[in-house]
Amino acid sequence: MKMNKNSFLSVILLLLSVFSLKYSIVEARIRHYRWEVKYEFKSPDCYRKLSITINGRTPGPSILAEQGDTIVIDLKNSLLTENVAIHWHGIRQIGTPWADGTEGVTQCPISPGDTFRYQFVVDRAGTYLYHAHYGMQREAGLYGSIRVALPAGESEPFSYDYDRSIILNDWYHKSAYEQAAGLSSVPFVWVGDPESLLIQGKGRFNCSRKPDSVTTGVCNATNPECSPYVLTVVPGKTYRLRIGSLTALASLSFEIEGHNMTVVEADGHYVEPFVVKNLFIYSGETYSVLITADQDPSRNYWVVSKMVSRNNTVPLGLAVFNYYPNHPTRSPPTVPPSGPLWNDVEARFNQSLKIKSHPGYIHSPPLTSDRVIVLLNTQNRVNQSVKWSINNVSFTLPHTPYLISLKHDLLHTFNQTPPPDVINGYESYDINVPPPNVNTTTSNSLYRLKFNTTVDIVLQNANMIANDTSETHPWHLHGHDFWVLGYGRGKFNASEHPKTYNLANPIMKNTVPVHPYGWTALRFVADNPGVWAFHCHIESHFYMGMGAVFEEGIEKVGKLPSSIMGCGDSKRFIRP
Repeated sequence: MKMNKNSFLSVILLLLSVFSLKYSIVEARIRHYRWEVKYEFKSPDCYRKLSITINGRTPGPSILAEQGDTIVIDLKNSLLTENVAIHWHGIRQIGTPWADGTEGVTQCPISPGDTFRYQFVVDRAGTYLYHAHYGMQREAGLYGSIRVALPAGESEPFSYDYDRSIILNDWYHKSAYEQAAGLSSVPFVWVGDPESLLIQGKGRFNCSRKPDSVTTGVCNATNPECSPYVLTVVPGKTYRLRIGSLTALASLSFEIEGHNMTVVEADGHYVEPFVVKNLFIYSGETYSVLITADQDPSRNYWVVSKMVSRNNTVPLGLAVFNYYPNHPTRSPPTVPPSGPLWNDVEARFNQSLKIKSHPGYIHSPPLTSDRVIVLLNTQNRVNQSVKWSINNVSFTLPHTPYLISLKHDLLHTFNQTPPPDVINGYESYDINVPPPNVNTTTSNSLYRLKFNTTVDIVLQNANMIANDTSETHPWHLHGHDFWVLGYGRGKFNASEHPKTYNLANPIMKNTVPVHPYGWTALRFVADNPGVWAFHCHIESHFYMGMGAVFEEGIEKVGKLPSSIMGCGDSKRFIRP
């Protein structure tokens, strides 16, 4: 059979496409992990405390994968008397909303002794996290990092020699249960400031502050578990440092003594590079920074984490930036940098404004939105209990997860009255004075979003119950990335401030701060079928009601796995 030139080329192209398809299928890997979650005594800051570990470790094992890989995690709950759930922070769970790991929203918690399988695709390269999403377990040590690389042959808009990950955290000596009891009690008992700041799971508490703990052996300054974390570098080399924050409360400033850092990635998206001496980072955020080991190689340098945004006496978190071949235990010859003032809001606000999309990687947002939701964030009292409220509604989780209730028409399991898009009287609300605490209720209702529509969220910060007090709140959206359209000081004006939105090169993120007495505007497309939490990433604040839930395209969600059921009204779907 004769074949003309065009037919021959068509056959070649077809063979190449088949080969390419086959090659891509081969390249996308299944990465299987077997994890056991259990309590163990740990001393990450020299003070011995029951901690939640994964395979005996906190932070837990890092997940290293390539874009397009399938992650399979068989998680055994060996906590004996406690449920558990793990959220894969920044992974959008496209097609697998039941794997988001959010107890009460996408699944029932995993009971003691049970093994639960999480399976999902990491569809985008970047720096992500995982952590507990049941009660306040995250602060007990159940967390870790996820690093997703580009497929072979693809490159990033920056270069480096080595890749490292660091998680920043704060650490309490009281258990999460004791803290939760105080938050729920009348009179209210605040959790207070953390005892320590950890860098990659290591810190140092001054044992003499609790002398009884020294005599009982609870605090041991010579314990190798609390020896400083060491980041060893080769002189002249450039390092990509992936920094994630999973603090329970603290906003942080991070710096490496004597070295500049170039910010290149935020929450999985490339940033128009900018240089900082110290990086402000809030709970739930991730950044990649480039650091070149270009200082005097005959000595080591301090790595410093400092608590900001709250007036506090929490000691600095310290690690060692170790220039090879200096000994890693050799202390730097200098005093650690003191860092920025805790109340320098302007510096933190200005960093937020700097974060824009890299010119070669701009994902343009829709120019207009179909719906605007203004969320006024206030601290209130409900039946004498101190709560956080959004538009006068303090959020609570239902006993039957929303995803199951909506998919199986169990609408009696949660409040069907939707929360308001804008609070009544918002125009006259004074954000600079304590809230009047009227008409505040608790509710487990949710926002129904029309599928594939564009939604604007404006987060408005205000005064707390204590006069002249407003805090930074990092908000995290599950199942989506959003465009950060703008930040503002003072009260949001719906007719004026949208004119200032950045529609040219806004960064996309999954977690964003709302600064004291300020507002932050976000835009996202409701195109991921499922039910998704949106909440403050401070553990105690979400526990006290600072959150909301969005439903979109529930009819497009496939059959739910039976493994996510077994609590509330979903018990009926579990066969004995």
